[in-house]
Amino acid sequence: MAVAYQSHPEIADALAMKRRGLTLALLTFTYFFSYMDRQILAILLERIKADLVLTDTQLGLLSGLVFAIFYATLGIPVARLADRTSRRNIIAASLTIWSAMTALCGLAQNFTQLMLFRIGVGIGEAGSSPPSHSIIADLYPPEKRASAMAVYSLGVVLGSGFGTLIGGVVAHSYGWRIAMMTVGLPGVALAILVRLFMVEPRRGLSDAARATAVTPMPSVAQGFASMWASAPARHLVIGVTLMSMIGYALTGWGPSYMQRSLGVSMLDVSRYIALPGAFFGAISALAGGKIADVMAKRHGLHVQSWVVLVMKGLSLPFALAFYLIDVPFVAIGGYFVYLLFANSYLGPSFALIQHLAPLQIRAMWAAITLLVINLVGLGLGPTLVGWLSDLLKPGFGEDSLRYALVIIVLMTPWALFHYWRAGVLLKRDEELAR
Repeated sequence: MAVAYQSHPEIADALAMKRRGLTLALLTFTYFFSYMDRQILAILLERIKADLVLTDTQLGLLSGLVFAIFYATLGIPVARLADRTSRRNIIAASLTIWSAMTALCGLAQNFTQLMLFRIGVGIGEAGSSPPSHSIIADLYPPEKRASAMAVYSLGVVLGSGFGTLIGGVVAHSYGWRIAMMTVGLPGVALAILVRLFMVEPRRGLSDAARATAVTPMPSVAQGFASMWASAPARHLVIGVTLMSMIGYALTGWGPSYMQRSLGVSMLDVSRYIALPGAFFGAISALAGGKIADVMAKRHGLHVQSWVVLVMKGLSLPFALAFYLIDVPFVAIGGYFVYLLFANSYLGPSFALIQHLAPLQIRAMWAAITLLVINLVGLGLGPTLVGWLSDLLKPGFGEDSLRYALVIIVLMTPWALFHYWRAGVLLKRDEELAR
């Protein structure tokens, strides 16, 4: 491929565009394995808690901060490397590392060992999303980018669903350790397919007008400065971070909440809730991206931010119904309706950030976004829920987890404000550019 770029760039470009569907599929499957390996912990928390004798705060650390610190901070140097070298090779190597570490989690005998293996998972997963965002932005033009990012984000919802399904079913029959190994090892085989069949597109391939100027590679500090200087980007990053914190709190603790407060067994959560939940979440992600692209063609890219505002606003009452209603059938019905809107923010948010990013540092902007999302959203979300649950337990008993989750979901209006403001600023910039 390198020879083709140097001698016949037009051939390489044609091949990249011809195989962009395959590349997007491989990126999506990689993201799927990332979230499956991450989410399996949620369905296993109650078993791990009993086996290793852990507190909710320790479980929250394993689900959130311990993983997130390494996952988020290592994304910056990986992105720097991805903006200079083969993104495909980085993704393949990263997938191998985190898959092996997930399998090793099944060998942990205490909190410290499990924590170290989870750190290994975080280190591996740091090399996936920043280069993936950059590749997608190079393969799809702005008017199709939100839909492409929405397809990629299916990895979140489907990986979470299948992680819960496989983890619960396998753990029910063979224990949580075998469940960890079952979801971890197949990722090594996928890494080989990624290395063999994924294309490495030319940077700026789908942004011909912006790709003509050749400028020096900015430093990491300049990457942070350029992002901070963009007011729409600042609001988008804050908005997507808050939304992610709410989402990670639910995915990290939802199965435990259903078992503790709604009386649903681990096996029933896996068999009857995980896959329908993944299906509704997938509809949400795809619909959010498609609606955002259609609206952008009619009214401008700024409308994509307001699509998130509307769809996530509609989700809030159903999230509260899930947490506050004691009747399991009604509560889980509210949960499914919530999921129809829950993931609509993913495609538009990441597409808008990649649209605003300078071409030379798209992976860097993605890594900065993910750094904030994961340190605050993933790092604090599940950890804060675990801490609040322990704090509220003297007054609420087993329902302490319920009210800890309610506190987190009530942050939704704060996130909605930032999406509204980002849309206002983007619209102003579009009007000035005319």
